[in-house]
Amino acid sequence: MMGERTVMQEALFYGFSLERHVPDDHLLRHIDRFVDLSSIREHLRPFYSETGRPSVDPELMIRMLIIGYTHGIRSERRLCEEVHLNLAYRWFCRLDLAAAVPDHSTFSKNRHGRFRDSDLLRRLFEATVERCMAEGLVGGEGFAVDASLIKADANRQRGVPGSEGLPADATSHAVQEYLAVLDDAAFGAATPVAPKFISIADPASRWTAAEGGFAYFAYSTNYLIDLKHAVIMDVEATTSIRQAEVTAQRRMIERTQDRFGVWPQKLVADTGYGSAENLAWLVHERGIEPHIPVFEKSSRSDGTFSRSDFTYDHKRNVYICPAGKQLMHYRRAFSTPRVGVDEHGLMRYRASLADCRACALKAHCCPTQPQRNVQRSIHEGARDMARDIAKTDAYLVSRCERKKVEMLFAHLKRILKLDRLRLRGPNGAKDEFHLAATAQNLRKLAKLIPSGAPAMAG
Repeated sequence: MMGERTVMQEALFYGFSLERHVPDDHLLRHIDRFVDLSSIREHLRPFYSETGRPSVDPELMIRMLIIGYTHGIRSERRLCEEVHLNLAYRWFCRLDLAAAVPDHSTFSKNRHGRFRDSDLLRRLFEATVERCMAEGLVGGEGFAVDASLIKADANRQRGVPGSEGLPADATSHAVQEYLAVLDDAAFGAATPVAPKFISIADPASRWTAAEGGFAYFAYSTNYLIDLKHAVIMDVEATTSIRQAEVTAQRRMIERTQDRFGVWPQKLVADTGYGSAENLAWLVHERGIEPHIPVFEKSSRSDGTFSRSDFTYDHKRNVYICPAGKQLMHYRRAFSTPRVGVDEHGLMRYRASLADCRACALKAHCCPTQPQRNVQRSIHEGARDMARDIAKTDAYLVSRCERKKVEMLFAHLKRILKLDRLRLRGPNGAKDEFHLAATAQNLRKLAKLIPSGAPAMAG
């Protein structure tokens, strides 16, 4: 018998429970166990007036933002629509069926005011790190660091030449933030080189073609992760050049040690972090083993001997050339001692003119110069340490472990959909990167700590 469509009739009362309609295996159920926002109200209290109409609950806004970043919902307008319609989202936000969802403009108002003034999103991210540590997911023995380019919300065809600077009538929020970070080593002061183009819409973003394709405006998100379970220990937004990313690495290590008391034995990174100055900072100032390829610029392509063909004698402070002759820093004593270090932190070791003139290997060593010289960095000891580590089996393991941070970036862009920023300015990038890292740590907790497990690791 053919059935007939039932006409919906409004009932006077409903026996409906959101709790029963959210599946036990839903991602938000697993994440909800690790979301503790009880301290938010007290943290934000100084930023609210004691009089006037009640505001939108800040805990509700944070829960909605967590939904958006854990589920790749990039638009706050769409996020409000999804929370209005989705039962699981309402359950996570503690909204019953009749409760109203905040307007999308509420997020913008709070972001430019209370959230940034109180550094709330940084506090939220650090809370997830503390929970990962409490659950035993942080080993603390080895860290890895890397950066990834994220496209800025700026049209690549609407930039002005960097030599011309910004127009006088550019006064947006992003422009004001750009002017505020001109002296910041992670942005304007990272390099004295003017960019080829500047975006009027978001001038703090950097014109870059680092990925080998078309150039575009971008920011860099920098991750410092623990190698045990790839928990993100810190995150930093910078302009997209290597000097700024190395600065971010130092800030993240210092902040992690100060904030959480975690002091790793080793740091794993790629060649971009292998400069002499950075290796010396890790070894001498932080006592961290650099599992990092040394950034070398001494190799020659013309067939003549490179610096690596010369052996350094630590005891006598001389280099020995392939012919067995000495290259010395100074060949006589000066009445007034000389430092002998140039502005780049390099010392020059020279061979004897007589030795080079009579040497049978001169054509393979310095065919166009009367004598050979070799430059040595004042940080060469740290570079030698990194070279020695690179010969060990532990270094091979570290090279494989470094892929964990690259996998996090792939997850960030493909699953969380953060391949292009929605907010502008350094603060906008900072907000998005903090929320994305928070979402990734929460998803990590939900994946590795099964339901029914003890609340905290023993």
